[in-house]
Amino acid sequence: METDRQLDTDIVVAGGGLAGATLALALARAIPSLRITVVEAFPLSADAGTESYQPSYDARSTALAWGSRLIFEELGLWGALARHATPIRHIHVSDRGRFGATRLNAAEHNQDALGYVVDNRWLGLSLMSALQTCDQVTWRAPAHVQGVSNVAGGVSVQVAEGDTARELRAQCVVIADGGRSGLREQLGFRVDTSRYGQQALIANVSTACSHEFTAYERFTDAGPMALLPYGGSDRPGYDSALVWTLADEALEQILAASDDERCQRLQQRFGWRLGRFTRIGQCHHYPLTLTTVDEVVRPGIVLIGNAAHTLHPVAGQGFNLALRGIMALVEQLQQARAQGENLGSLQALRAYQENHRQDWQNTVRFSDSLIQVFGLDFPAMKVARDAGLVGLDLLPGAKRWFARSAMGLGGRRPRFDTPLKESADD
Repeated sequence: METDRQLDTDIVVAGGGLAGATLALALARAIPSLRITVVEAFPLSADAGTESYQPSYDARSTALAWGSRLIFEELGLWGALARHATPIRHIHVSDRGRFGATRLNAAEHNQDALGYVVDNRWLGLSLMSALQTCDQVTWRAPAHVQGVSNVAGGVSVQVAEGDTARELRAQCVVIADGGRSGLREQLGFRVDTSRYGQQALIANVSTACSHEFTAYERFTDAGPMALLPYGGSDRPGYDSALVWTLADEALEQILAASDDERCQRLQQRFGWRLGRFTRIGQCHHYPLTLTTVDEVVRPGIVLIGNAAHTLHPVAGQGFNLALRGIMALVEQLQQARAQGENLGSLQALRAYQENHRQDWQNTVRFSDSLIQVFGLDFPAMKVARDAGLVGLDLLPGAKRWFARSAMGLGGRRPRFDTPLKESADD
């Protein structure tokens, strides 16, 4: 393409977190000649090797659906991730104080697991280790994108590195700087935000009884909570990653309490399915919102990951949806490259948006409806929830649909073809 010779890079990725790094790796795998520049606000670690990793009890983690495992297999990364991934072999969904419940088992779907829980640091180190072998990926860190404007053949990206400002010209810029994206706000993307009026408390906990690789989704009158099997200590099988939904006042009380008091309050809300809660680790918290951007593309610009959508964490769908969106974008960019089309053309980016739209709409509805339905506290709705959970457990078709949604297999699976072979004239 003639415009390539006038450009500093082909694609700029604004944000080198999990979403941005995964996109860079996927693009490098799919289009070997592509020049990718990642602009990340934090400096790269002096030791990005996976050999330095030590599991930590208090590490934050991410739930990966089975469909996300398939994506990481396609990227050649699953072998590394599996070394420190805790499988979810069963899912138990219940309504506190009610008899209704639904149970999902991986064996019923001829799979080893329904999903996995992976330490965020291990996921990041594995991505960085893989990216070190990708010569076409250039990092600018610490640095940040100050602005983006359209120019002939693509976009002009203004990058600040310390006291130095530089312009990078590219065909396309991908905004992957998180749910509080300042760049998204600066560029005037319309964001729809619904506040749940609650906070999520995140911590790792230990229990007297083994979780037996079971993830618990527990809906209570004070909000939903989830316990995911987690292998973050020397007692495998007895640690879980907790997501606890709390009102502001209740959160303040929990944060002011001692560890023993926190365990007691958690026991009261969750119950005794895992025996006594024996330990709770460092607590993190953040306000819960549903954030979506209906139009995530413009000429030369596209949003991905939390910059495009943030979901309630209890259903564990956010990062998995982002991964599928990344693969859909890579698939479309690979097709555009093969056809000699500019990667930032509105036609190509809108095609990506349309291919991914049904998936994100269905996932948003699935996640949000769980919170809304189980948040209604009048008697008739409680009876209806009991009937619904029992029905899911008894009706194979409904249960299969629910399981496929939880496993990230509910829609079209985006993928890229064999890495694109381009001629020397391209």
